[in-house]
Amino acid sequence: MSVRIPFPDRTYAGQALAERLARQGDWPGALVLALPRGGVPVAYEVAERLGLELDILVVRKLGAPGNRELAMGAIASGGVQVMNEDIVRLMHISQTDIAATVAAETAELHRREGAYRGERPRPGVAGRAVILVDDGLATGATMRAAVQAVRALGAARVVVAVPVAAPESAAQLEDLADEVVCLHLPVDLLAIGRWYANFEQTADDEVIGLLQRAWQRAVPRR
Repeated sequence: MSVRIPFPDRTYAGQALAERLARQGDWPGALVLALPRGGVPVAYEVAERLGLELDILVVRKLGAPGNRELAMGAIASGGVQVMNEDIVRLMHISQTDIAATVAAETAELHRREGAYRGERPRPGVAGRAVILVDDGLATGATMRAAVQAVRALGAARVVVAVPVAAPESAAQLEDLADEVVCLHLPVDLLAIGRWYANFEQTADDEVIGLLQRAWQRAVPRR
């Protein structure tokens, strides 16, 4: 399919991304992990087209004390914690402050996982190819944490797949992931939503509904 820019919506973007991935070959036994919430509609189309298992990877940024927008680290599903030691040293952040931030963000991570996953166990990651999907990359900080998380969980191969990204963010991820697949790399990204005709916030109900549909479809491990 020819790619239309701006993307009409996340569903279309996911279908176009899935076609790009399909042209690159088979993905036996791979796991598609969506970054909620906006990444779920995109990842759903990828998993459906490729016939792969779909799940979520919840990532929470650890904001530095006094500057919550500055990431001193991140936590992710599966008990993974990664720290930006340079930021910790530069800002003289205490272990007490780190522990308090981790506790607060862990509570929010568990709340989101509970809302989306319920009692469903997390999928196995070790030894598998993992395709990490979001609706776009601006700074790429969350996706970098996601890559580190699945590496820590033992993924054999890590592929980042997004419809649109800032070129510098994609380049940084190429140093961390095994591959970055992106449909559009505008030099003037400004905001991800600029490249979608419909970029309404993805509701929790939509996330839950798509996950339930994917989980009802049996995917054989190959």
